[in-house]
Amino acid sequence: MNVNIQAVNELIREKSRFVDDLMFETRKVIVGQAEMLEGMLVALLCGGHALIEGVPGLAKTMAISTIARALDLSFKRLQFTPDLLPADLTGAEIYNAGEAKFTIRKGPLFANVILADEINRAPAKVQSALLEAMQERQITIGSETFRLPEPFIVLATQNPIEQQGTYPLPEAQVDRFMLKLKVGYPSREEEIEIVNRMGAHSPAAPRAVVTQAHLVEARAVMDQIYMDRKIVSYAVDLTLATREPAKFGLKKFEGLIEYGASPRASIYLTRAARARAFLARRGYVIPDDVKKSGMDVLRHRVIPSYEADAEGVTPEDIVRAIFDTVEVP
Repeated sequence: MNVNIQAVNELIREKSRFVDDLMFETRKVIVGQAEMLEGMLVALLCGGHALIEGVPGLAKTMAISTIARALDLSFKRLQFTPDLLPADLTGAEIYNAGEAKFTIRKGPLFANVILADEINRAPAKVQSALLEAMQERQITIGSETFRLPEPFIVLATQNPIEQQGTYPLPEAQVDRFMLKLKVGYPSREEEIEIVNRMGAHSPAAPRAVVTQAHLVEARAVMDQIYMDRKIVSYAVDLTLATREPAKFGLKKFEGLIEYGASPRASIYLTRAARARAFLARRGYVIPDDVKKSGMDVLRHRVIPSYEADAEGVTPEDIVRAIFDTVEVP
C-alpha cells in the first residue's frame, strides 16, 4: 500500500505542475479570493459545475474570465437577461430557402467553459434548456441530439441581494451544481492592492497555460488517489445527517430541514476530496479534504423549512452543526 501511494504521490507531483502555472497567471489579475479560486479549480478538476454567489464588485465574473483565458479551451460568456430564449443558448434549426431545407446553427453552449453571468435573471424555460446541457452533456435541437465538447463546465454567478427582475433557480438545477461558492469582501491590504492594479491603464493579461491534455491526465491521476472506506462512510454520514439529523445527535434540527441532500452530494463530497488531495500533492485522502469542500457541496442542497426561516436558521448553520457533530474517522 505504501509503495502504491508513494508512486501516486510522484505521479501527482508530475501531473499537477500545470496548477502552479494556472494560479500564477490568475494571480496576475485577481487579488485574494483564495477560497473562490480553489473552489473553481476543484470544479474544473472534477468536471463539475460551480455556482458563485456574492454582491456586485467582488471580481466573480473577472475571476471566471481570467481562469478561462488561462485555459487553452473554448470559452463563451453568456449574459443572462429576462428576455433570453432557450435557442439563444442551444442554437436552432434555420430554414435555408435556397436549398429548401433546415440546417442546424449551434449556439454558444457548444464550448468547453461557459460563464453564465447573473444566471438567476433568466426565466424558467431558459433554465430548463441549460439543465439538459449541465446534466446530460448534450443538447437537443429539433429532432437531433448533439454531444457537448469535453471538458464541459458551467461557472455561473448570481447576486444574492438584488431580487428585482430575477427568477429563483429550480431546485433540480441548483442540485446539478457541484459546488456553491460564496464570495466575501477582500481584506484592507487586498483592497489596496486591487486599487493599485486596477489604476493601471494596461492591466496584466493571463496567458493560456493549461490544455485539455493537462485536465485529462489530472483526472486520470485523481482516480488513483486512495480513499479509505472509513472516509467514504464519513462522507455518506454527512449527507445522511441532512436527511435524518436525529440519528446523528442533531435532534434540535428535526422539523427545521424540509429536504436534505441527495446521494449526489455524497458522490460530490468524495470527488471534491480527491481533488483537494491532488492539489495538496497527496496520493491519499484525509478527512480534512472532505471538510474543506463540505460547505460548498452541501449548503445549496439543504432546504430549510418554514420553521427554520422563522427562527433564523440558515442552511450554513445546519451544515456547520453537522460537521461539528458527525464523528470524524
